[in-house]
Amino acid sequence: MANLSFIYITAASKEEAKKIAGHLLKKKLIGCANIYENVTSLYPWKGKVAEEKECVLIAKTVASNYEKVKKEVEKIHSYTTPCIIKIDVDANKKYADWLKKEMK
Repeated sequence: MANLSFIYITAASKEEAKKIAGHLLKKKLIGCANIYENVTSLYPWKGKVAEEKECVLIAKTVASNYEKVKKEVEKIHSYTTPCIIKIDVDANKKYADWLKKEMK
């Protein structure tokens, strides 16, 4: 099985999520991305619970690319403290082979 990861990234808008995904695809750091719109995020902020609409970007890559992806996202993300979380996954061989080929 391939050593693959999903990198879960939140963004302020669909446009920002697409910008990040496009940047990572052009650099061949990811092979695919999914964007989910209108996700409700709740988090503590200045003593209260804040509620915001965000987009979630799931970037699919090989696990060894995580540090590079994280650095690239941090360079272009609008948030001071972006959420960039690595989730290790297993995939069927055919998909894993395709994903790895797209990053070469």
